[in-house]
Amino acid sequence: MKPISTSGDLSRRVLLNTLAALPTLLVPLSLISSSAYAQTDPLPSWNDGPAKTSITRFVARVTAQGEPDYVAPAERIAVFDNDGTLWSEQPMYVQLAFILDRVKALAPQNPSWKTKQPFKAVLDGDMRALAASGEQGLMQLIATTHGGMTSDEFAKIATDWLATARHPRFKRPYTELVYQPMLELLAYLRASGFKTFIASGGGVEFMRPWTERVYGIPPEQILGSSIKTKFEMRDGRPSIVRLQQINFIDDKAGKPIGINQQIGRRPIAAFGNSDGDLEMLQWTTMSGGVRFGLIVQHTDAEREFAYDRQAHFGKLDKALDAAAVNKWTVVDMKRDWKKVFPFQE
Repeated sequence: MKPISTSGDLSRRVLLNTLAALPTLLVPLSLISSSAYAQTDPLPSWNDGPAKTSITRFVARVTAQGEPDYVAPAERIAVFDNDGTLWSEQPMYVQLAFILDRVKALAPQNPSWKTKQPFKAVLDGDMRALAASGEQGLMQLIATTHGGMTSDEFAKIATDWLATARHPRFKRPYTELVYQPMLELLAYLRASGFKTFIASGGGVEFMRPWTERVYGIPPEQILGSSIKTKFEMRDGRPSIVRLQQINFIDDKAGKPIGINQQIGRRPIAAFGNSDGDLEMLQWTTMSGGVRFGLIVQHTDAEREFAYDRQAHFGKLDKALDAAAVNKWTVVDMKRDWKKVFPFQE
């Protein structure tokens, strides 16, 4: 079978309109370096410099009781994007990788797919043809591979996939492709009285089964895109059945809407890496008071990937320009991080 090419123009919006939530395999919290808790430096995997200093100064300002910028713990809300901010999103979103592999796994039982689009594009490894099928084509893929089943059934399929699936470059489970410096940042914020949330364009059911183990963020603090579901009794057992309809897209302008609806407080800190996070950063930082915005810029082709303005996945263009105007911290991965992944020395 031909390898999947990442050329073409698969927009994040099209993917999010068709990719449902996929539960994943858990990664032990032992991947998080214990030195982050034991050392005086709360961010040991961050190089000293403006990015690290901006984080620690912000936290110091909002946690100093009796000072003008003090923020009560109940209002210390921090929101994080997931793809490209907390874990790797290259060479394609993990959800898309699952869809492609699921089509290939089911192909022997569906011989007509060899000549029928968009299945043919997947089997041929032709991402350009898949992109040309647009939202309708991807909707057909998602409906065929995981529509009309219960949430529990879907969870098992996706979890079984992640038990063997490996990142094409690093040859490790996808849930090991998390960023060590960001794990330390999450722990530092929580130790400073913050409540940390994920607000991701990825599926909410995709993230909730594993985020507490990997990031220390419980399911009720996960916001994401969702599909419609219904309650149904199946074989005398109550079940939640996944429908073939999109419910909410938690990307771009959808992020502040989801935050407002589900959290009920405006965050004082937001962390992202792409144009899909622009509105979330604007909503968080452009509202008075002491607030903090940070963008992870992928500049390290050797340890991870280097991409920004021209990327097909995780495009960082408008948000990068906005960072300069709004004085958001831009993290240069190559310069600012001592290590990228927990398994790297």
